[in-house]
Amino acid sequence: MHTAALIVAGLVAALHVWFAILEGVLFTKPLGLKTFKISAEDAETCKVFAQNQGLYNLFLSAGLVWSFVAEPGLAFQLQLFFLGCVIVAGVVGGVTASKGILFVQALPAAIALVLVLGAGASA
Repeated sequence: MHTAALIVAGLVAALHVWFAILEGVLFTKPLGLKTFKISAEDAETCKVFAQNQGLYNLFLSAGLVWSFVAEPGLAFQLQLFFLGCVIVAGVVGGVTASKGILFVQALPAAIALVLVLGAGASA
């Protein structure tokens, strides 16, 4: 269970690096426009907000990466905290922006959280 928890939490961290790149670098590029279903004009207007959002996603990823190198007790707490933050962000995004965010962001984090809790219970 511990290995599965680390793998899924690692995938969540990698997803958030990708989200940061998508929002911070590619937002006004064709891939960003297609992903966010936004016009070039609107993307240009909103780009600083997207860059800010991308930075927050990078912080979430950094917290999960930190949990992989922290001592076990702290690692568990960090994983609970940062996965919880990802879930909350995914639910808010799913309610306010796009239902798809629930599946792309919140669901993988929820699966990771369940695995982390299961691994912590068996430790």
